[in-house]
Amino acid sequence: MFEDAQALLSGTLLVSLGVAMLGKAHLITGGTVGLAFLLHYVTGISFGKLFFTLNLPFYYLAVKKMGWKFTIKTFTAILLLSGMSELLPLVFNMNSVHPAYAATMGGLLCGVGLLVLFRHKASLGGFNVMVLYLQERYGLRAGVVQLVLDGAIMLASLPMISPGAVAISLLGAAVLNMTLAVNHRPGRYMAI
Repeated sequence: MFEDAQALLSGTLLVSLGVAMLGKAHLITGGTVGLAFLLHYVTGISFGKLFFTLNLPFYYLAVKKMGWKFTIKTFTAILLLSGMSELLPLVFNMNSVHPAYAATMGGLLCGVGLLVLFRHKASLGGFNVMVLYLQERYGLRAGVVQLVLDGAIMLASLPMISPGAVAISLLGAAVLNMTLAVNHRPGRYMAI
C-alpha cells in the first residue's frame, strides 16, 4: 500500500512538472492530456479542471476492462495530477523555457512519470483505456487508434498554436513514447 501511494505521488509529480513545461512553452501533446491542453487554449479554463472532467466518462470502461483496483489507482492519479496542475504555479514559477527544451524535458518527465504509474498498475486514464477497450471489443489495433486520436488532437491544435509549435510538440511526444517503448517491456523490471 505504501509503495503504491509513493508511486502515485512520485509519478504524478513528474508528469505535473512535464505538463507545466509544455504549457509554459504553449505546446501540445496527444491523449487526454493533449485534449485538455487544446480545450484550455480555446476556453481559458484551467488544465487541471479540464483534465479531471475529460476523464470522467472513461471510468466505466476502466472498471469493465481493467477492474476496480486499477480504476481506483487511476482515479487517484488523475485527481493528483489535476490538483498538482492547479497548485504547481503557486509553488514553482517558470518565467520562460525554450520550446525545444520544454518539449524534450516535458516529454521525458511525463514518460518517466507514466512508467512509475504503469509499474504500479495505474495510469492517467482517458484515451488509453478507451483504445484498449476498442481493441478487445472490436479488434481495432490500440496503437493505430491511439495514433489517429493523437494526430487528430495535433491537427485540431493548428488554429490555436503555430505549425512550428506543433512540430516541436511532436518532438515531445516522440521523447515520451520512446521513454515508454525502451523502458516498459516485459522482463525489464528485474534487478541484477
